[in-house]
Amino acid sequence: MTDDKRLEGLEEKIGKVPRIFRDLKDTNPELFNSVMGLDHMVWADGCLSRKEKKLIAIAIAAAMRDQHAVRAQLAGAPHLGISLAEIEEALRVTFLLAGMPAYVYGRTAAEECYGTE
Repeated sequence: MTDDKRLEGLEEKIGKVPRIFRDLKDTNPELFNSVMGLDHMVWADGCLSRKEKKLIAIAIAAAMRDQHAVRAQLAGAPHLGISLAEIEEALRVTFLLAGMPAYVYGRTAAEECYGTE
């Protein structure tokens, strides 16, 4: 599979591939290949489905209040059939463990992504 096809697959999974990652395939192909291999292993269906892993990723990104990560993870959520209600439920766990600011941060980003603000 070509690097461009691998990036297309990654974009389908996470929604938006950062430019710096796209540049990595040219600037450091060895690191690019290592990261792509790890990405494939982590996101592959296993005991947890890709959908469940995506909900975990959204919750973690919201807990960290990482704007880029939350938006990148949310951008890929519709490709996996994840509803706003499922994100809301995952963010309730975030709220319980990381507090109201993390919940509000994630919920606001989700509403913007899903166009329900």
